[in-house]
Amino acid sequence: MTIAEKPPQIPSAAETDPVKLGWMVGSPPPPDKIVRFADMSHYRFPQTRWSFSNFRQLIPTTNIARGDGPVCVLPRAERNDIDSLTFYPNGAREPMGWAQSLEESYTDAIIVLHRGRIVYERYFGVMTPNTAHMAMSVTKSFFGLLGAMLVEEGRLDERAKVPEYVPELAGSAYRDATVRQLLDMRIGVRYSEDYTDPNAEFWQHMRASGIFPQPDGYDGPKTTAEFLKSLKKEGEHGGAFFYKSVNTDVLGWIIRRVTGETSGETLSRRIWQKLGVEHDGYMVVDIAGSELAGGGLNITLRDMARFGEMMRLDGRFNGNDIVPKSVIDDICTNGSREAFARGNEYPILAGSSYRNMWWLTNNEHGAYSARGIHRQVIHIDPKAEMTIARFASHPIASDPNLDTTSQPSFHALARHLLRTG
Repeated sequence: MTIAEKPPQIPSAAETDPVKLGWMVGSPPPPDKIVRFADMSHYRFPQTRWSFSNFRQLIPTTNIARGDGPVCVLPRAERNDIDSLTFYPNGAREPMGWAQSLEESYTDAIIVLHRGRIVYERYFGVMTPNTAHMAMSVTKSFFGLLGAMLVEEGRLDERAKVPEYVPELAGSAYRDATVRQLLDMRIGVRYSEDYTDPNAEFWQHMRASGIFPQPDGYDGPKTTAEFLKSLKKEGEHGGAFFYKSVNTDVLGWIIRRVTGETSGETLSRRIWQKLGVEHDGYMVVDIAGSELAGGGLNITLRDMARFGEMMRLDGRFNGNDIVPKSVIDDICTNGSREAFARGNEYPILAGSSYRNMWWLTNNEHGAYSARGIHRQVIHIDPKAEMTIARFASHPIASDPNLDTTSQPSFHALARHLLRTG
């Protein structure tokens, strides 16, 4: 079974609990309980319920250092009224409970901050407060933010063409694309994000980047850079929004050229060391040492929540001015609803927009998010003073509706917190 194939009946989260199933337990584990990179079992459900929390054991990575500063402790004010909260999933006639939604999304870990305090925190399966989990495309929002910061500082010209920073891409789809078009995913490039089709460019991208193994006889691109150079133009740049992971890897290459650092070093220096996080993070790298900016970040739950809370607080956190408020204002206000609607990829998110690799709901709370396949998310609700971070290992990578429970459940919780204080 591939990562996105849906079996006739998907076993529940309880039935696929990685502790119950005993993945990688023993010295050595029994042969049928070993999760391997070489045979793709690391990206096959239900093994993913273990592997998403243990990627460093499977493939090469590079560190994102937290530095030597003290941890910024998150105060606690835990509530006992959240599990009983109910809401209506999109299109549903019957309500769902909050606790049930965690089972439905195959949640591995979730935390809710309200006014900077932990009001809810849960871990499932092999996840613990000290376990780094694959963030998937939540990674994009980290690097979109770094790109936007470099634009704000004048070190990166958003009107410049991509080859001005990466001449190697002059013969690719990006030869006449601007940095701004890249940041907002308004790129005309032949690249299918279809997770169910092993012939889609997404799969070749993952093989080149080291997420998937390169099978015997493989004659495609061996590195991320080789893959990016091979991409062809399809359509026009600057038009509709089309979500394509490859764009963030181009941005990561630009950031490395502008800063003279690896992506992990830039993230560490500019953000991670200033947040007061508890743990180092790490990034997946290809055989040439290039980080997968489109989805290779692995971090712990509370540290992801600290990053989200920094965004909610307009870039200031742990006594540090980390991100200019103007950068966050630009993310929250300058996404094009028209471009998002023209793309028509996510009809369930009507009225939304996308800016600097962040998803904007444009709802009455001004909520916005970083999202990743298999239900990873950072959700920020400024009006409710709420930040949610969640890791999950849902068996379906993605679908046209993203998922039917996340936004309704998060918005219901935001309204609840506003009512109850």
